[in-house]
Amino acid sequence: MLVRIVRMTFKPEEVDAFLELFHTTKEKIRNFEGCQHLELMQDFNQDNIFVTYSYWESEEHLNQYRFSPLFGEVWKATKAKFADKPVAFSSKKVVEV
Repeated sequence: MLVRIVRMTFKPEEVDAFLELFHTTKEKIRNFEGCQHLELMQDFNQDNIFVTYSYWESEEHLNQYRFSPLFGEVWKATKAKFADKPVAFSSKKVVEV
């Protein structure tokens, strides 16, 4: 399993638009082949910083999503709202909780 974490900083005036976008597309992403989990978290102290946390069956599944029309549409709309460059990385669990 691959864990994908993406930290995004938005222009404060774009936060509501991003949240609306996320809520309208989250089920499509969750239902994409290979996606096992998707959640959105907001920074405790900075309301314009969010992190997506998703589980993918494999890197191949993540890449199929990343090169899909769905990702192209969602990412284009999301990155237009950024105040800073996103930070994204993939990990694997070493210890299960």
